[in-house]
Amino acid sequence: RCICRTALLYLGQVAIVNENLFSTCLPVLYFFPQTETQSPRHGGESVAEVLRAHGVKFVFTLVGGHISPILVACEKLGIRIVDTRHEATAVFAADAVARLSGTVGVAAVTAGPGLTNTVTAVKNAQMAESPLLLLGGAAATLLQGRGALQDIDQMSLFKPLCKFCASVRSVKDIAITVRKALAIAQSGTPGPVFIEFPIDTLYPFHLVSKEFGVKNPPKGIMGKVVTWYLHNHLKNLFAGAWETRDVSPLPVHIPQATDNQCIELVSRAKKPVILLGSQATLPPTPTDDIRAALESLGIPCFLGGMSRGMLGRNSPLHIRQNRSDALKEADLVLLAGTVCDFRLSYGRVLNRRSRIIAVNRDKTQLLKNSDMFWKPTVAIQGDAGSFLLRLSKGLKGHTCPEDWPQSLKAGDVTKEKANRRKADEKTDRHLNPLSVLHRVDELMADDSIIVADGGDFVGSAAYIMRPRGPLRWLDPGAFGTLGVGGGFALGAKLCRPESEVWIIYGDGSLGYSVAEFDTFTRHKTPVIALVGNDACWSQIAREQVPILGSNVACGLAFTDYHIVADGYGGKGTLIGREDEDKLDGIIKEAQKETRQGRATLLNVLIGKTNFREGSISV
Repeated sequence: RCICRTALLYLGQVAIVNENLFSTCLPVLYFFPQTETQSPRHGGESVAEVLRAHGVKFVFTLVGGHISPILVACEKLGIRIVDTRHEATAVFAADAVARLSGTVGVAAVTAGPGLTNTVTAVKNAQMAESPLLLLGGAAATLLQGRGALQDIDQMSLFKPLCKFCASVRSVKDIAITVRKALAIAQSGTPGPVFIEFPIDTLYPFHLVSKEFGVKNPPKGIMGKVVTWYLHNHLKNLFAGAWETRDVSPLPVHIPQATDNQCIELVSRAKKPVILLGSQATLPPTPTDDIRAALESLGIPCFLGGMSRGMLGRNSPLHIRQNRSDALKEADLVLLAGTVCDFRLSYGRVLNRRSRIIAVNRDKTQLLKNSDMFWKPTVAIQGDAGSFLLRLSKGLKGHTCPEDWPQSLKAGDVTKEKANRRKADEKTDRHLNPLSVLHRVDELMADDSIIVADGGDFVGSAAYIMRPRGPLRWLDPGAFGTLGVGGGFALGAKLCRPESEVWIIYGDGSLGYSVAEFDTFTRHKTPVIALVGNDACWSQIAREQVPILGSNVACGLAFTDYHIVADGYGGKGTLIGREDEDKLDGIIKEAQKETRQGRATLLNVLIGKTNFREGSISV
């Protein structure tokens, strides 16, 4: 015990070991492991081997010395390293890959501020239920908590945000830790996981040994004890590091939803409605199979989040307008991965006389606010996608009465005609944003992916733009995060290089990720950014001004964002009222530029409308 109270000398710095270290020191004092001290291998290779075995194609990053071995090893194994201009963008890009590919998205960032820069993006992935692996650097094992560069308590930051957090303490543990994290990210309700890699677990033995080497040790017994302790700590760190280990995927648990009572309830319903949420798009059920199941059921559907586009552009079952009125009339509501949070007025929009079937992988989300505003007739904790397939098979030959979806669709047509008339109105200055959105929606390619990043302009786009198919709409989800655009578009373009990728930006939200035009240029991922530039945080001003009588902090400027895009190697175009008659040609030219490999930005000066008057942002 007295040995454990001695001073340790590391990297030329003296650190006092307190009594609590005694239990960790015992193995060091009495265990002399066999270590391959001459091996040039490093821990980053173990990380890369596991990622490759799990089908990971991309690692998004902003480089830092703590994580360099991971990046170099991944590149050598054919995993593409994509570096961004902000760590949050790296995580948003990994999130998009997870949503579109059905695999785990991976981001790697350096210690300290590199990791703190990702907090918002990781929280967004948690709330969006995206399986994501965040790899973070950290101070060396013996220096943690001792004032090392960029050393903070990272685990405490990420435990509330992630399903699983681990700090690697020896090189031999890397493979199993990464395998476990990847399985947990995909199991149950998917979500982010975090692994911290102290820098001495990633670099080769000879480099770590050089840094661990005692510089000018104290004379006598003290120097010998310090040297001996550090030597054995190092041997334990690398003990068994290069023994052959399994890197294959661990089993993933996905809760299955079964309830025969639901078949009877749906078969008796005269006016059923399905509210489909993002969770319905999760693996393992292919989205094409879910679409076929919905079409077989013939039940009118409202689609939210990632499920937008599930039924294609013009399905007679897809109802886009008058949702509150439809829910008042419905005698049965199926919440398939949809949550009764603020988006459903906490469940208050549901008719208390309706039969309600709720299906969700997460028990908390399944029953959210059911103690106050609504009660499920049947609540099933399980996968919404596979549930819809079973329901369709159980109701084979049965279909919803045709007059019900037809009446809802008629209301849709009436509302959308009114919206189109608003698009034809002249604004006081600049272009009508609704008209611009209609033109883009009509001209975008059938394989387009739409990324939504903004407030008022994007809120209007959600009413007007029609995703062409499943997994062709990306928005932040329930967290309402601004700044997802650059990362989401980057991940989408890498997953679907043949597709047109459109970012619908508000001018406020563009500021978060416009620098990623540099990334689009360097990594040859040409996308199209449509910026609704009204020189205002309009989503906030829309309520702040009439309620509080001031637009303080809401005003922006009609900034030349197109010039910023040019500076980063893209192609920017300014569009004003004088260009209204040429708008179609400008859009087509932007599409041509992207096909030729150049990211484009359309800086569209827009005026004010009352289209979303009354909408709130809290």
